[in-house]
Amino acid sequence: MPIHCPVTIKHLSPAEFEEVDYRLMGHAYSSQNDLGRLCDECAYHADLRARLMTDGFQSVLTEVPITVTHRDFSKKYFLDLIVDDALYELKTDAHFASEHEAQLFNYMFLLGVPRAKLLNFRPPKVQGKIIATGLTNATRRRFHFAVDRWKEFTPACGPLRQTFEELLKDWGAFLEVGLYEEALIHLLGGQAKIEQRIGLYRNNIALGTHRMFTHWKSAAFRLTAIAGGQEHVESHLRRLLALTNLDAIQWINLNHTQIEFTTIVRKAE
Repeated sequence: MPIHCPVTIKHLSPAEFEEVDYRLMGHAYSSQNDLGRLCDECAYHADLRARLMTDGFQSVLTEVPITVTHRDFSKKYFLDLIVDDALYELKTDAHFASEHEAQLFNYMFLLGVPRAKLLNFRPPKVQGKIIATGLTNATRRRFHFAVDRWKEFTPACGPLRQTFEELLKDWGAFLEVGLYEEALIHLLGGQAKIEQRIGLYRNNIALGTHRMFTHWKSAAFRLTAIAGGQEHVESHLRRLLALTNLDAIQWINLNHTQIEFTTIVRKAE
């Protein structure tokens, strides 16, 4: 199995999730009242877990591991809290950010659960946000590869594309882009080989170096997950390429279920 969790999580209906959440939120408010707003996240983890166990919930699990594998690549995540099949991610930040939602969506897609909740203990009152999705494991695997702008620019470009397509077929789309990137780097030879500091020059003026992922000595690759503004991103990738001594950037963009492969080549001088 490419995705393994030691716990089987039942899919809760909105009403079932609300029933668990109503009880849990009372304890979250009490925890903040007693501990204040300034503790580290681990303190709220421990305190909330103790309160929930005392209240008689059937199952209160913390730091539940999820292992994602593909060939010899393996990455482990840890889920903050699962209470009677309801998934929670705890935060201690000034406010929620898009990265928090992306992280929780990633966990939900890995587990195949339709809803979960973010909890933030730093604001004056505990902040909660339910995240829901209609995407299933089946729909996340109904993707299309757009390859009309892709060129096999080097002998390593074919394996790059093939490896990425295999990852998607194994895991499905919509996971965090950093996971695909980390796996791709590992499968293509490892960070020491793939990650390079490339010199940047403008009019022969050295501007320093830039971290890039190179699958060939003259070509780099870039992964993104954007659903709009691709032309804007491409224009900046072209400017970046022009500052280097590379010949091309292979750009892979996850546009929902449309997987876009684009070869950006240095313009002839």
